[in-house]
Amino acid sequence: MDDDSSVTATSGGGSRVAVVTDAWLPQTNGVVRTLVTTVERMRAGGIDVHVISPDGFRTVPCPTYPEIRLSLLAGKAVARRLGDLAPASVHIATEGPLGLAARRWCLRNGHEFTTAYHTQFPEYLRARAPIPLSASYAFMRWFHGAASRTLVATPSMQRRLETHGFTNVARWSRGVDSVLFQPRSKDFLTLPRPIWLYLGRVAVEKGIEDFLRLELPGTKLVVGDGPARAALEARFPAVEFVGYKHGLELAQHVATADVFIFPSRTDTFGLVLLEAMACGVPVAAYPVTGPIDVVVQGVTGVLDEDLRVAAIAALGLDPVACRNHALGFSWETCTRQFVSALARTSV
Repeated sequence: MDDDSSVTATSGGGSRVAVVTDAWLPQTNGVVRTLVTTVERMRAGGIDVHVISPDGFRTVPCPTYPEIRLSLLAGKAVARRLGDLAPASVHIATEGPLGLAARRWCLRNGHEFTTAYHTQFPEYLRARAPIPLSASYAFMRWFHGAASRTLVATPSMQRRLETHGFTNVARWSRGVDSVLFQPRSKDFLTLPRPIWLYLGRVAVEKGIEDFLRLELPGTKLVVGDGPARAALEARFPAVEFVGYKHGLELAQHVATADVFIFPSRTDTFGLVLLEAMACGVPVAAYPVTGPIDVVVQGVTGVLDEDLRVAAIAALGLDPVACRNHALGFSWETCTRQFVSALARTSV
């Protein structure tokens, strides 16, 4: 089946699917974009998808991340909704309160389910608190070990989890909206060039300070928001912080950049890498999980332990090669992967 083929109800058996996630709109991040796009593609193909998200539940702000709302004491409500839906397939996207409630319902009712490993939470927690990685990975093995499959975005992420004792890992790639994210005028912003762009959450686990500390000519541009923004704006007054952008305005900000800087060492994929390359913008990143699976070294980006070396070298790369590589990542392909995994869980 080629990348332009649509996902149809037949490919999912026409079965009702429940997707349970603690991460959903109006949050702005790669996990939410992946889930929203996948659900939209499934519904467009006639698959009956129901999302159980924080919407409709009483929530409290997540400590240090107030934009993330946690649905506490929702176990009975989640069980009731799943019971009423009687889904053939259940996918649990996150390890939060809703994910835990759905996992408990599935196990109590003998219902198979899939999970996804979107975020390296052990590493995220370690960046914020002295919690041993062994303890965090033990919890993650417990949570995901009961699933029929745990879906990951890249081969390196699969290998990483397997070294930590995961035994049920399968692949679920990512795509890019190549119509929205495409080469556009470099005159959108009148800032000194080169323009070095960071796009994502402004938070400690994203390694953004590694980017902000670099000695680079031109302008450093940060698109996004998060708990560390106020402190970093005060420390780095020469950096342009513009907050969240969406839709066409987001794509214009990405396309106007000369190099996309990805300083994270903890991402499982980095959807923004594809979005940058689709705009013809080369990438500079560390040679770690995520970039090593997405970036073609010396063609669509440069990976180096010295981020400044990577950034300067990426300036000379061909925008057309970046765009062509990104076009190989289709949302249709990864939605079919997702539906195929769900089909094996139907009861």
